[in-house]
Amino acid sequence: MSGLVERLRRLHAAGHAAEAELRDERASRPDGPFRPAAVLAAVTDCERPGFLFIHRPSNMRSHPGQVAFPGGKIDDGETPVEAALREAWEELDIDTDAVTVIGQSDTYLTASGFAITPVLAVVPANIAITPNPTEVAQWFEAPVDFVLDRANHERQYGVWNGVKRGYTQIMWQEHRIWGVTAGIVANLSRRIAWGSGDD
Repeated sequence: MSGLVERLRRLHAAGHAAEAELRDERASRPDGPFRPAAVLAAVTDCERPGFLFIHRPSNMRSHPGQVAFPGGKIDDGETPVEAALREAWEELDIDTDAVTVIGQSDTYLTASGFAITPVLAVVPANIAITPNPTEVAQWFEAPVDFVLDRANHERQYGVWNGVKRGYTQIMWQEHRIWGVTAGIVANLSRRIAWGSGDD
């Protein structure tokens, strides 16, 4: 077992054992219902670990061009872990056998009606990735230490359907991580104390 896997397991267990101030978008959809979905928050096992993100194609019906974790709807009979692994394989051709699952985190309820369960995992630094062009325009890696640092989480505001709403934005190089994905990251930052010195 790698040192990163051990570290993340410690941080995940400690972070989820206590209360945390979390955000989601349930206030924008108070009556539900919410459709279950899952994403894979995959961390590369390298000297400076990074999260794997994708850009959705600009012609997609849902969230075109946006940055996301690989993921999607949970099929009947699937667990969130199974769905996240399947979606990562379908979107990036990530071999399920190469993924070490750390654990699930807090379900994020979206204004568009999804209940998204993030699945934290570790993948090899040199893992082979082949994007599915119908679902992925490009993929990139952003350092965990940068992404989970709340100093890099900008609070922005916009108007949707005549209602002013706040959202989180994280800029990594030319990549704008915002909306649901940044919200999930912000919640993870309250569960995974990456900068705690627990090495």
